[in-house]
Amino acid sequence: MTAPWWQWVASLDSLTARLVAAGGSRPFRVRLLQQGVGVPRRDEARALGLAPRRLAWLREVALCVDERPWVVARSVAALTDLQGQHLERLGERSLGSWLFRQPDLVRGPMFATAQTPAFVSRLCAPDATGLWARRSVLSHGGLSLLVQEGFLSTMADDLGLATR
Repeated sequence: MTAPWWQWVASLDSLTARLVAAGGSRPFRVRLLQQGVGVPRRDEARALGLAPRRLAWLREVALCVDERPWVVARSVAALTDLQGQHLERLGERSLGSWLFRQPDLVRGPMFATAQTPAFVSRLCAPDATGLWARRSVLSHGGLSLLVQEGFLSTMADDLGLATR
């Protein structure tokens, strides 16, 4: 992984804030692709300590700069953890902008991969492919939230980042 990509993939701060800064004067937008109750993938359930096939809250978004998707993200949380959090009301607002305002937020270990997870391939825009992906569990109060982010070729193109 090149040093510029490492700075994106290994960052522990708000990805939303980094994307807004990198976009400069170009508008940033969260495009809600899907949100609701469903069955998480086996690896997602395992990461959260959920029993297999247990229903969870799932959210999939594209983080866009100038209407071009730079990152696709998938978040998963146990339904019992969501009580009182009102995350279903986020709509097209950034989950990160809410999470990083929580004073007790703790991020678990970060896992990065060059292998594009299935959700990235499925959510990619027609002109984008996944380059790098990362995932970690973020905790706040009683909420544990698996956040998975796939960095796209459109971001590399727009920022002039080498793809590998």
